[in-house]
Amino acid sequence: MSQDANGVTQADVIVIGGGLVGTAVAYGLARNGADTLVLDQGDDAFRASRGNFGLVWVQGKGHDLPDYSRWTRSSAARWAGFAQMLLGDGGVDVQLRQQGGFHMCFSDDEMLERQTRLQTLQDALGDYPFQMLDAADLKARLPLIGPAVVGASYTPQDGHVNPLKLLRALHASTQARGGRLIGGVQVDRIDCAAGEFCVTAGQRRFIAPRIVLAAGLGNPGLARQVGLHAPVAPNRGQVLVSERVRPFLDYPTINVRQTDEGTVQLGDSMEEVGFDDRTTTEVLAKIARRGVSTFPLLSQVRLVRAWGALRVMSPDGFPIYQQSPLHPGAFVVTCHSGVTLAAAHALRIAPWIMGGEQPEELGVFTGDRFLTDKVFSHAH
Repeated sequence: MSQDANGVTQADVIVIGGGLVGTAVAYGLARNGADTLVLDQGDDAFRASRGNFGLVWVQGKGHDLPDYSRWTRSSAARWAGFAQMLLGDGGVDVQLRQQGGFHMCFSDDEMLERQTRLQTLQDALGDYPFQMLDAADLKARLPLIGPAVVGASYTPQDGHVNPLKLLRALHASTQARGGRLIGGVQVDRIDCAAGEFCVTAGQRRFIAPRIVLAAGLGNPGLARQVGLHAPVAPNRGQVLVSERVRPFLDYPTINVRQTDEGTVQLGDSMEEVGFDDRTTTEVLAKIARRGVSTFPLLSQVRLVRAWGALRVMSPDGFPIYQQSPLHPGAFVVTCHSGVTLAAAHALRIAPWIMGGEQPEELGVFTGDRFLTDKVFSHAH
């Protein structure tokens, strides 16, 4: 990375966005030897990366779009090796625990819907292991499960990490590999000329032949400047966190997980409320009731904090990955599963950005799909 006499910083690749998506891509780029610069807006940004649930989750995803399931599973399969890379490069253990996960069902109808969804995936993909567990089978694996739970689905690739440690690991590992992160950067515009991209932020300018837009909810406006379409919008999720309690839950579930530090996270709400990232008593109460129904011991546990965070969601819920046809070298990378897909972003997206083959699963995930009437159902 260099700076000329006019104060212009040059690099091989500029990544706009220093959250989980941007830094996972940046880490992969740096590991591949690219002179990588990450421009991060800072604490004024809506930071989905600081408010997520930490799941590495495969189960049920892509039941109506098998390519999304393939993409998700390709990342989950790489996660163990990816976690070791982060430990080796950045010295941070992200506390990956990947021994499978459970989706709880509270009625026979829920069990039937769950089995149908997972069987659809197995029929489409062939290799898609899952189990449906009745109440007795589930209690044998999770002895503290509540009587309101009639059963659950289980898939072996699911797991979880500490998401804040993951963000720290990605920052540390990117820098250890020679990448540079600059915070407090509000991008004003992107200019494209002569095979280069010039990013202007106040009085500063940054130039590179490749640019990656990973700015979350800031991507729509940036994408338009490089001939891309990224119509993402906010979707709020709220989370409750308990005090530290003795270990009781060795596996992640879709709405309750015990962290490596002993706290319990409860969540999985989805709300269309624009850019409002506040918490609401009504939703938090519903989350708490479901958590206590799942594990009754939680009724005696004190809650210590709650937060709301905004997911980055496309109209159909699936990711957007695309190189600009008008300005080759400009890429958009956006999704709402930044933890699950981090390994794929580092190990499969980064080589593509550097000129390698596009991963075959990505053909259906261009932003151009929203310029037609073909919109799939919600991916979550």
